[in-house]
Amino acid sequence: MGGGQLGRMFAHAAQAMGFKVAVLEPGQDCPAGQVAERLIPGAYTDQSALAELAAQCVAITTEFENVPAGSMAWLGERSFVAPSATCVSIAQDRIAEKRFFVDCAPTSGVMPAPHKTIASHADIDAIDDDLLPGILKTVRMGYDGKGQVRVRSREDVRAAFDAMSGVTCLLEKMLPLAYEVSVLTARGADGASVVYPIAENVHRDGILFTTTVPGPNVSDACAKQAQDAARAIVDQLGYVGVLCIEFFVLIDGTLVVNEMAPRPHNSGHYTMDACITSQFAQQVRAMARLPLGEVRQHSPAVMLNILGDVWFEGNSDTPREPAWDRVLALPGANLHLYGKDDPRRARKMGHVTFVAPTLATAQASLLKACAILGIPA
Repeated sequence: MGGGQLGRMFAHAAQAMGFKVAVLEPGQDCPAGQVAERLIPGAYTDQSALAELAAQCVAITTEFENVPAGSMAWLGERSFVAPSATCVSIAQDRIAEKRFFVDCAPTSGVMPAPHKTIASHADIDAIDDDLLPGILKTVRMGYDGKGQVRVRSREDVRAAFDAMSGVTCLLEKMLPLAYEVSVLTARGADGASVVYPIAENVHRDGILFTTTVPGPNVSDACAKQAQDAARAIVDQLGYVGVLCIEFFVLIDGTLVVNEMAPRPHNSGHYTMDACITSQFAQQVRAMARLPLGEVRQHSPAVMLNILGDVWFEGNSDTPREPAWDRVLALPGANLHLYGKDDPRRARKMGHVTFVAPTLATAQASLLKACAILGIPA
C-alpha cells in the first residue's frame, strides 16, 4: 500500500530475497511502481483495487502511515497484513498515540510531553499556563513539519487553530530539548523483537536533515533506556514489522517519547549500507514470517537527506543535475535516488549515506558533500 520511495526500497529488498511485489497507488508513475512486478492503480479506498491486491498477495504492508486504517482492516480479513489496522490507526491519530504512550509508561518507563486536546475555543480558554509556550499540531495527517505551529500565548493558539479551519489539534508543551533520537525496532509474528543502534537526528524546517549512528551525544544509559522503551512499546502494541519511535532527549537527560511511524523510516536508511540487515529486508522477513535478521552495525554512518533544492542553483527555477560524480568520489559515499523525475524544493529526492572506519571520517565526507551540493552545513 503506497507507491513512494519507502515502497521502492522495500521492493528492492523483497526482490533480492526472491519475492514479487505488487503496489497499490493512485498515481501511475511512482517510485515503487517503477520497480515492482505489478502496479495496481487506484485509491487506497477503491474496493476493486483492494480486492485485486488481496487476491494477488500472501502478505500486505504499508509504506505510508496515512493509508486508511479501514482499508487495512478490510485487507486483514483476506490476507496477512502487517502492521495491523489497529496499530496503524493509533499512529494516525496524535490523541490516540499520546494516550497509548501514557498507557505504556508503566512498562516503557517514558512519558510523552505534557499535552492537551484543542477542539474548540473553550478548550483554548482552559489551557493551563504551564503548557505554553508550545506547539499546536493537527491530530491527523501531519508529517515533515506540516500541520504544526509554534505558539506562545492563548492568542497565538486561537489564531493558529482558526488558520487550521478549526480541526481538532493537540497542544504540546515545548520542552528544553538537547537533541532527538529515533529507535528502529522490528517484531515478528512470533513475538521476537530486535532493536537497531540509536540514531541521532537533526531536522531543518521540519524535515530530517541528517542521521548519525552511533549518535555522538547518546550515552550508553540513554541508549539502553530508549531501546528498552521501544521493546516495551512494540510488545504492548502487538506489532508485526518495522516500527520507528522518535524520542526527545532533554537537557537534563530525561527521555520523552514523541511519536511513532508504523513502517520503515527516513532515519533508518543508514541500515541499507551500515548494518547486516537493512530495515527494508527486516520488513520483508517480518511479513514473510521468517526469522528476523541481525541488526549489528558494521560501520559508523552518517545519512544526508537529498531534497529537490540541490537541483537549483541560487534563485534559479531551472533544474540541473547535481554533481553526483564529485559526491561519489568521496570516501564511503553511497548514493540512493528515488526515481522522481520532478525535482521540487523541499521534496525528498534521495539520500547519501557515508560509512567509514570512524565516525569522524564519515562526518568529514558529509561536510564535503554539503559543500559540493550547495547545502549549508
